[in-house]
Formats: sequence, C-alpha cells, structure tokens
Amino acid sequence: MKLVNDRLAVKARLAEPNDRGYLLFAAETGTWRGPFPTSIPSLDPLKAIAAELAARPGVEEATVFRGRLRPPGEGEALLAARGLSPARYDVVLLVRTTGLASALALRDDPLYGKATTVLPARRTHQIAGRNAARLGDVDHRPDHAFLFNYFYADNDEVLLKVWEYTAGWFQAKTALPNSVLLQPLEGERADYGIINHASWPRLRTFLPGLIFRPTFRRFVLANFKANGIAAQPIIYRRV
Repeated sequence: MKLVNDRLAVKARLAEPNDRGYLLFAAETGTWRGPFPTSIPSLDPLKAIAAELAARPGVEEATVFRGRLRPPGEGEALLAARGLSPARYDVVLLVRTTGLASALALRDDPLYGKATTVLPARRTHQIAGRNAARLGDVDHRPDHAFLFNYFYADNDEVLLKVWEYTAGWFQAKTALPNSVLLQPLEGERADYGIINHASWPRLRTFLPGLIFRPTFRRFVLANFKANGIAAQPIIYRRV
C-alpha cells in the first residue's frame, strides 16, 4: 500500500464486523445528465416486493433506494483498461438477513427473483455478501442521504487497507456516523471488491467537504489513484 500525503492519514475507528448476510441488487434504469439521474421508472412495484421480502423468515430489512447524485470519484481509466463499465446504478435493493445462510436461501426464493426482473434495466449487478468491516450499522431513516460506493481494485487486500484510512478522513471531516463494507462471497461477481454503504443525516453534512476541502482530492482521491483503486460513489434516497 502506498500512502500519499501521510501527514493527513488517520485510521478509521472501527467496530467489529457483524455476522449478517446481504443481498444487493443494483440496476441502471434511466439516464444521467452530468451527476444527476433522469428518467427513473416508477419504483412502486419494487417497493411492494421489498415489503414482502421483509416479512420472509430470516430477513431483517429490505430497502429500496433511488439515485440522486454522483459525487466526484476516481478510476474511470482503470476501469476502461480492465474492460469494466463504470457504475451508473440509479436503483438499489438491499436486503439484510440474519446470516449468510439466510441470504443464500433467499436468493433462490422466486419473490427475490421477481425483484430482480420487475424493472426495465439496461444493466444490473447482483451479489450475496458479508460485512468485511464497519464503522457502525447504517441507519435507514427515510430522511437520510445514503451512499453506495462501488470499489474496484486489482488487489483487494490493498483496497481494504486504503479504505480504512480514507474512511478515517470521512469520519474526521464529514462526521461520517456509520459505514458497512459489503464484500461478495466466494464465487460471486467480482466487478467490485467491496461496496461501501453509509449514511448521513443530511446532504450538507458531507457534500461541501467533497467540493470545497482540498484534502479530499489531495488525500482521498490521490490515495485511490496511487493504489490502483476505482471509487465510484453514488448518493441515494430511500424510496
């Protein structure tokens, strides 16, 4: 791991990983005009399915998110070199279960299969995953702003180390209250070594820091670039 501008480096204060299982379904359904999504179809059918999924045994939460904004990221050239398309997912369904076995069983449920086909989508991404690291479990209150950051790296071990320092920057500079790293289980699609899920009570808590704090580019984005990491953040609202 290379640490750029290490005088700014502070490791994140981590909690122990949880033992939950996760199913993530992300879809690119509309278009983007710069950093803003457009033409997202009605999500009422997916929301109704999510409510049914939440009532299944072993399911703790099933939550639908609508994309709102793509903040600055890093690594499109790296993705192009690896033959990977950039993340442009404007809809996400996230299901949290009581354990990995529950997540894998739910994925075979026809109702979950229906959830992954109910929307017209140009591209989708699905994984069953575990929690690799966390600052704390994400608060899914409807009024919060939610992050899914889709990370690609040639070396996932380096990716986790770099994330620990960049998460420390977000804790210090944006008062990041929580974050759960979703890591695909063995045999799952590996387009993204980890997907970081987090939330803030309001956009103004963190967005100005990404735009106006020079250290965001000098430390966060610079360390992603130096370590061969593509970071593709998208901000969502709960449906």
